[in-house]
Amino acid sequence: MWRRGAAAEGQGRNKKKTEMEMEHQIQHPYAFNVSGPRNVPSINWRDLINSSWKDGNYKRTVMACFIQAVYLLELDRQENRTKENALSPKWWTPFKYKLVEALIDERDGSIFGAILEWDRAAALQDLVVVKPSGAPRAVLALRGTLLKTPTMRRDIEDDLRFLAWESLKGSVRFSIGLKALRSISAKYGSSNVCIAGHSLGAGFALQVGKALAKEGVYVEAHLFNPPSVSLASSLKTVGERAGVMWRKVKSMLPLSSENAKAVVVDDDDDGNEGARATKQWMPHLYVNNSDYICCYYSDQGGAEVVGGGKENAKAVNLSWGGGSGSGGGGGRLFVAVKGKQKFLEAHGLEQWWSDDLELEMALNHSKLISRQLESLYRLPPPQQLPAKTS
Repeated sequence: MWRRGAAAEGQGRNKKKTEMEMEHQIQHPYAFNVSGPRNVPSINWRDLINSSWKDGNYKRTVMACFIQAVYLLELDRQENRTKENALSPKWWTPFKYKLVEALIDERDGSIFGAILEWDRAAALQDLVVVKPSGAPRAVLALRGTLLKTPTMRRDIEDDLRFLAWESLKGSVRFSIGLKALRSISAKYGSSNVCIAGHSLGAGFALQVGKALAKEGVYVEAHLFNPPSVSLASSLKTVGERAGVMWRKVKSMLPLSSENAKAVVVDDDDDGNEGARATKQWMPHLYVNNSDYICCYYSDQGGAEVVGGGKENAKAVNLSWGGGSGSGGGGGRLFVAVKGKQKFLEAHGLEQWWSDDLELEMALNHSKLISRQLESLYRLPPPQQLPAKTS
C-alpha cells in the first residue's frame, strides 16, 4: 500500500515538473509565440495556387526565423534542453521545414549553423501535396556571435579574424559551411537552395556563397546585418584615396601622345569587362543605418537611399561593380530606418520580422560590395551546373 502511494506521488511530481517545464518554455522570451513574427500566414493548400513564398517580405521573415533557430539550437545545447522542451524547433516547424543537420564547430563543440529541408510529411498533413512555388528545398542558416561563455571565445576569434583581414577562410566554420552548401546544392540544384546568416554568420554566408559562385554555382543569399567594418577595408580605402591623388598629380604633368595612350589602356584594364560578363550572383543584404557594424554598405560607397514604406517595400537591383548599364547582376540592398536607434536594437535579428518594420530602397552602386565581390568579377564566365527541378 505504501509503495503504491509513493509511486503515485512520484508520478504526480514528475507530471507537475513536466507541466512547469512546458509552461516555462511557452513563456520563455525566446519562445516562438512570445518573440516570433505575428500575422504570418500558415502554409496550406492555398499556397499551391498563390504561394506565400513569392512575397519577398514573407521570405525575409522566414529566413530570419531560421537563423534565430540556429541561435536557439546552441542555447538548447548549452542549457541541456531535451526534444520535449527545446525552443529551436518552433522556429522552423510552422513553415513546414525540418532539421537534417547541425553544423558543429570542432574547436568547442558549439552549433553555428543548420541545414533545414522542406518537410513533405508535415506539409501533407495540411494538404500541401507539393512544395509551393518559390520555397527552397533546403536552407543553410548561420548564426552570429553569442556572448555566452561556452562559445564566446571562438565567436570573437572569428570576429577578430574578419576585423583584421576581412576574410574568414582561415576559420574551420568556413570550410564546414562551404562543404555543406556545396553538398545541398549538388543534391537539390542551386536554384532550390538558399543560404542565410546574421552578423558574423552573414559574413560567413557572403564569403561561402562567393566561394561557391567561383565554381559556377549560384545560390540565393540573404544577409542580415553583415559586417562591413575591417582594418583591411580601411587600409584599402586609404590606398585608393592615395591612388586618386596620384592620378590627379600625374594628370597635371606633360605627357607624350604615346604615354597618354598607355595610361588610357592601363586605366581601363581593371576587371570591369569581367564584371559585365560574370556578374550573376545577387546576394540580398539587409542593413540598419544605426548599426555601425553594417551601416557602411549603404553609405561608404555612396549608395543613395530613397523612397520608403512598410513591409511592402521592394528593393531595386544594384549594378555593383559594373556601373550603370552593365546589365543583369549585382545585389539587392534593403535599409531599415527608424531614426536613431540603440546599437543592440539596430543590430538585432528580431527587427527583420517585426510588424512595424520600415524599409527603404537603395539605388546606385555600393563600392564596398563591389570590392568584396571583385574576385568574382574578374573570373572568366564559369560553366553553370544545370539546376535540378523542384
